[in-house]
Amino acid sequence: MSSIITLTTDFGYDDPYVAAVKGAILSVNPEATIIDISHSIEPQNILQGAFILSIAYRYFPKQTIHMAIVDPGVGSQRQGIIVKTPSAFFVAPDNGILSYIIDDLIPVESRPLIEQTHDLQEIVFKKGLEAAAITDPRFWRHPVSSTFHGRDVFGPVAAGLSLGISIYEFGEKINSLHILPIPKPSLDPQGNLAGQVLHIDRFGNLITNIKNADLPGKDVVVDVAGHRIQGISDYYAQNKGIMAIIGSSGYLEISLRDGSACDFLGLAVGDEVKVILPP
Repeated sequence: MSSIITLTTDFGYDDPYVAAVKGAILSVNPEATIIDISHSIEPQNILQGAFILSIAYRYFPKQTIHMAIVDPGVGSQRQGIIVKTPSAFFVAPDNGILSYIIDDLIPVESRPLIEQTHDLQEIVFKKGLEAAAITDPRFWRHPVSSTFHGRDVFGPVAAGLSLGISIYEFGEKINSLHILPIPKPSLDPQGNLAGQVLHIDRFGNLITNIKNADLPGKDVVVDVAGHRIQGISDYYAQNKGIMAIIGSSGYLEISLRDGSACDFLGLAVGDEVKVILPP
């Protein structure tokens, strides 16, 4: 079992919350290696946390434990879960924060839908994943705060996993969990690929939901905020001004050399980006 534990949260760095979680982990396993993926997820933005986690987790050694806490439902009836995939473990609330992970592992057509409540969909899985509910309080930090399960439940459980405790020691086996609908690109009536901005990084790059695999090649026109970008650039310094590029995450990005594409175009997450495909 890996002793590496990653953290993805919306806790920020101005408060003691991140340090408290790390302290709770180290109290259980002082030898744990704790890596921060991000603590700058927008507060309560579960889908953003899911996206950031999905980009980063695949570069860690196998059996790394990824703890993801963006948890507006803390203290409610939402369940805590452990999910084991062929490459990693995930400790998280069952609120959709693993949606991109599940999307990568289970094709849409093979996901039996149990229930849909608002945006959340409960799906059942038969193979490729193992999961357990976090229900055994023996492994929690006491007393448990109803507003800080990251410190009192998820942190100690992640630490216990890093010591080699089986996922089923923490609670009963489950074969379903909840996911959020992931925005996917689609073809518009003119046969062009319509996508949207998924994420804006600190450089102002607009990361879209259009993957490299969705494109027929680099000879396309990208239509964004009234600007038409001819072709896909290979690297950020290749062209002047606004450009389209396939970023390190494998998604189409809109970038501005030596500047912020976000500020230049005035776009936000959810705004449309269109790719005009060759005839």
